[in-house]
Amino acid sequence: MYKKQILITGGAGFIGSHVVRLFVNKYPDYHIINLDALTYAGNLNNLKDVESKSNYTFVKGDICDFDLIRSIFEKYKEIDTVIHLAAESHVDRSIKDPFLFAKTNILGTLNLLEAAKNLWNNNLKNKLFYHISTDEVYGSLSDEGFFTETTAYDPHSPYSASKASSDHFVRSFYDTYKLPVVISNCSNNYGSYQFPEKLIPLFINNICSNKELPVYGKGENVRDWLYVEDHARAIEVILHKGKIGETYNIGGFNEWKNIDLIKVLIKTVDKFLGREEGASEKLITYVKDRAGHDYRYAIDASKLKEELGWQPLLQFEEGIEKTVKWYLNNDEWVSNVVNGDYKKYYQEMYEDK
Repeated sequence: MYKKQILITGGAGFIGSHVVRLFVNKYPDYHIINLDALTYAGNLNNLKDVESKSNYTFVKGDICDFDLIRSIFEKYKEIDTVIHLAAESHVDRSIKDPFLFAKTNILGTLNLLEAAKNLWNNNLKNKLFYHISTDEVYGSLSDEGFFTETTAYDPHSPYSASKASSDHFVRSFYDTYKLPVVISNCSNNYGSYQFPEKLIPLFINNICSNKELPVYGKGENVRDWLYVEDHARAIEVILHKGKIGETYNIGGFNEWKNIDLIKVLIKTVDKFLGREEGASEKLITYVKDRAGHDYRYAIDASKLKEELGWQPLLQFEEGIEKTVKWYLNNDEWVSNVVNGDYKKYYQEMYEDK
């Protein structure tokens, strides 16, 4: 008999795999059910170290399939917590295919909310629907100010619009059905196991391969960077200590202009590769700016720090060194993702019948 049964959606992805690993290893008395559709960004190789643990179960499935979601809740009737991470999350992809983002991020979230409401059926004691969102729902900042939990939503991309809509649905289920929910909005994550379409792993790989480093505009856009393991710890704290109905912003207290971040990456990778400092700066190429590119994101995470006692553990330079070392030491993982080999084994194992 498990103390808790937690359904984690998107647990084979970048952030999700770190959350799954944390809970599986730290809480042997919790049953962790990982639901993932294994789309391009889902990679079960991210979880090989926990896949045989007795308190871990993987289910291949799409959150957009309501019948499947309902069957999971019926099979695992003791599910008392949902940590909802599954999402389409790449802005450039959302610009090309906004319908996919609306389907997954909005309707998928609604499926989970409805299934949880039906399963728990007003027996809401010790239940929680925890929705993971993004700081991009708040829009863009100028050089001053920070996003707080009361900042008005102002999404500028199809991705952020879809996440903003999903946030609203979660809050509506709290207000209308009294479903116990909590939401967190996080800043840009970085660390191990991140799909190499994202800036940091893409540029590490490109520097290693002497490929161009495409920088949007002049590289002046500012982001707050959060080490993924610090984010996983924040999720753990919010799950156990967060107040029902509340929103918590999770940030790294760590703002960088894109171009300055890229130069730190270049310096770090060149050092580990034994190249002359700055040798790879010649790879920087400025390209046409992204449509609707927000200028600055900056999270005020003081509520999470003051009320729940969380703060990031890693300084950015230390986190970047740790991240670069991981990608350099796991070139097989990177190459398997880049060439698509990571899909073959698990596609056969979980082949749709």
